[in-house]
Amino acid sequence: MSGGDKPWIRIIPESDATGPLADHYKAAVKRAGKVFNIIKIQSLRPDFIDASMRLYSAAMFAPSGLTRAEREMLATVVSSANHCDY
Repeated sequence: MSGGDKPWIRIIPESDATGPLADHYKAAVKRAGKVFNIIKIQSLRPDFIDASMRLYSAAMFAPSGLTRAEREMLATVVSSANHCDY
């Protein structure tokens, strides 16, 4: 890529989602009030959304030596270091 070019990933818009993808989008809205791009970029593979949500749940909620607040703090620091919005 050169200059101001940005990568482009094809997504399925919320208005076109059906089946399991529509279910994932509805769950995202229920959780966060919207569907974040991290979910949308996986829209061509709803099975990937299943896997990433299981990983997220394990990282954030499974028994650990870290508190939930510490886990959120680590996620925030990593996102900031990666210039990520979430």
